[in-house]
Amino acid sequence: MKIPVKKLSSGFELPVFGFGTWQVGGRETRNLENDDKADIFAIKTAIGMGVTHIDTSEWYADGHAEVLVGEAIKGFDRSKIIITSKVSPLNLHYSDIIKSAQQSLKRLNTDYIDIYAIHNPNPYIDIKESMSALNFLVEKQYVRFLGLSNFNKEQLKEAQENSPFKIVCDHLHYNLKHRGPLTDGTIEYCQNNDVIVVAWRPVQKGFFSREKVKLLDHLCMKYDKTPNQIAINWLINQKNVVTISKTRDINHLVENLGAIDWKMNQGDIDLLMNDFPDTVNTVENTTLTRLIQPS
Repeated sequence: MKIPVKKLSSGFELPVFGFGTWQVGGRETRNLENDDKADIFAIKTAIGMGVTHIDTSEWYADGHAEVLVGEAIKGFDRSKIIITSKVSPLNLHYSDIIKSAQQSLKRLNTDYIDIYAIHNPNPYIDIKESMSALNFLVEKQYVRFLGLSNFNKEQLKEAQENSPFKIVCDHLHYNLKHRGPLTDGTIEYCQNNDVIVVAWRPVQKGFFSREKVKLLDHLCMKYDKTPNQIAINWLINQKNVVTISKTRDINHLVENLGAIDWKMNQGDIDLLMNDFPDTVNTVENTTLTRLIQPS
């Protein structure tokens, strides 16, 4: 399957659907009882079905997710795979970023990382210092492109002011239910400044298939699609928005991929934008945000 891409005026492009690896190998720490073979198989299966963007982080399973991604991509043409990895907000001093990147490269068993992102802002470390390290990694070709994660528009702007290299994406918790990045203007800022939004948790932990929402049910009947497919399609039909999702279940992967080869009409996209009930319009603190707060 050929997955469509979103292309920026800078020439950078990213597929509208990618494979996320949160909870691959564990959560914040490695789960020694995790079925690593199943995770590797899931990633391999996704790549075999045309999913070329794999998103990971040194923070996922304390780096073990990167190890499993490195195992999964063996045998595939590396030049056709886009790997995003992220540096923990606890490691944003210059030397720590360099060390983290080197360790990620080793775990991923690759010579370069396509997109390297700050996983979460850290107000206790100067962004100038962090961006200086990221700039060095691009200059030395360890990293091809720079990204961010969970940055609002003001933080994104400040980061870009401290780099000669284009920041190509910002990972945001954004879906039909959670509209914080839309409400605070970050989505619009990205759309107006040639930045791709990578929407994580697109189906909100199964909320859309679990909860009965009349508007969603109506559109499912109209398009003969599942609630999750409607939710993903709504996201990727917005300017500069792509998404990532993780699953071990082949049926769920097939369902997710069934969201990208069609398009709702604009009236229905607007209807979901304006009339979806009980939306959360604030940006929630992530686990990483809570992690860096002083005790």
